[in-house]
Amino acid sequence: MRYVAFLRAINVGGHVVKMTELRAQFEALRFANVETIIASGNVAFETTRGDAAEIEATIEERLHKKLGYPVATFLRTPEEIAAAASAPFAAPDAGVLALSVGFVKTPPLPAAVSRVLALATELDDFHVHGREIYWRCRVRTSDSKVSGARLERALAAPSTFRNITTVRKLAAMYHG
Repeated sequence: MRYVAFLRAINVGGHVVKMTELRAQFEALRFANVETIIASGNVAFETTRGDAAEIEATIEERLHKKLGYPVATFLRTPEEIAAAASAPFAAPDAGVLALSVGFVKTPPLPAAVSRVLALATELDDFHVHGREIYWRCRVRTSDSKVSGARLERALAAPSTFRNITTVRKLAAMYHG
């Protein structure tokens, strides 16, 4: 089974992890064909283990032990990435400067979905589908009043966001 691990905050807050070191940590877990994609915490690998939640926990435990800080991990299969890449807001839209996909471990509860949707402004739109949160922004996300941290508080769960271009690139690389 092939997975892509989306790692949260692997190279922020003064932490710097070289991609060779990150690959070595995944290889030490006996994953095969390990590749890092874009130096922002995307790691593709193959494994014969079948339970994604257990794999996520194993990766998180290993990275916390070796790096000294927690790294939330969100696994997706190539099929799930392809679905995320073609979801709401995927069509070109004049005035949109950023379109991001957020990954969470489990589908948000209805109250969390309501809190996320309530963050919408004239500049920011949101859509929640399964384990993905879509954020369409008419300014750079760094200029928005909404932030990844604010979205995490609304979700009441860890998440990590990637630009739709990255998600589409991963879908093209690993799906079909």
